[in-house]
Amino acid sequence: MIYTGGTIGMKQDPDTLALVPFNFNQIQEEVPELRKFGCTIDSYSFNPVIDSSDVVPSFWIELAEIISINYSKYDGFVVLHGTDTMSYSASALSFMLEDLEKPVVFTGSQLPIGMLRTDGKENLISSIEIAAAQDANGRAMVPEVCIYFESYLYRGNRTTKYNAENFRAFRSANYPVLAEVGIHIKFNTSFIRYPKEWGRPLRVNKGIDTRVGVLKIFPGITPQVMDAVIDTPGIRAVIIETFGSGNAPTSEWFVKSIKRAVGKGLIVLNVTQCQAGSVDMDAYATGVALKKEGVVSGYDSTFEAALTKLFFLLGQSNDNDIVRQRLAHSVKGEISI
Repeated sequence: MIYTGGTIGMKQDPDTLALVPFNFNQIQEEVPELRKFGCTIDSYSFNPVIDSSDVVPSFWIELAEIISINYSKYDGFVVLHGTDTMSYSASALSFMLEDLEKPVVFTGSQLPIGMLRTDGKENLISSIEIAAAQDANGRAMVPEVCIYFESYLYRGNRTTKYNAENFRAFRSANYPVLAEVGIHIKFNTSFIRYPKEWGRPLRVNKGIDTRVGVLKIFPGITPQVMDAVIDTPGIRAVIIETFGSGNAPTSEWFVKSIKRAVGKGLIVLNVTQCQAGSVDMDAYATGVALKKEGVVSGYDSTFEAALTKLFFLLGQSNDNDIVRQRLAHSVKGEISI
């Protein structure tokens, strides 16, 4: 278990009633059920712990290195993480961990683990059971970076935090769940990614380039807003969050702005604002206009996956044309093509 921070590792101070991190080495005192597992469970805690709102790419690199250093010692890893940016971290790790053959299961909670009605205990216990699960050949049942929350296991790079108050905080609108937990754990093996060849050593891709701008399209957007993003010094790519199936204004000035961005050599990636569905730039005239100017489709990617995939691909190559080509293909099952 790797505790990075987040609500799951908090306790209420009896004097101030404020939530404060507890000593995670004493996790078995908080969750005595862990002693019933027929496997060895070791824990590592970040010091200091990190509020998930403060997560940055250097944190992803540190987390990936911890997994890499300990990779040969364990059958699986459970990462306890704040919910606010969990989908970003799970998406990033999915791209960074190359030839992964063991589960990396992110989980957390909406209520601290020390509270009576906490969802943290079930999330933690089920995550550990999933991380330890093996098939008849002794291979991991789910050799992916995943998120487990409220009875469902999701592919990490397919998730979005959907609800700030409900225990079921996450959704995977465009991809089926990898496992469902009830009386038994039902693994949906047809949707799980397995290595084409087992036995390869884990590699960590540490190259991350964050020179990306984000432009959310909205009714009434002005040329000044467009220019402010496109002309941001040093950026290599812009994600445009469009309407519906990838649509945007057809105003002459808007199309010219997109054309200017592509002409400057920027990668322009089209991701829908919708929670579910896919970008289809052949469906309507507005999408066709964007495609004609060289905008790249994000297909059914979540925003979190699109952003971290760009960070990853930009870090692998200085050639934007190569990055554009790789964006059009699935790297770790993040898009349905």
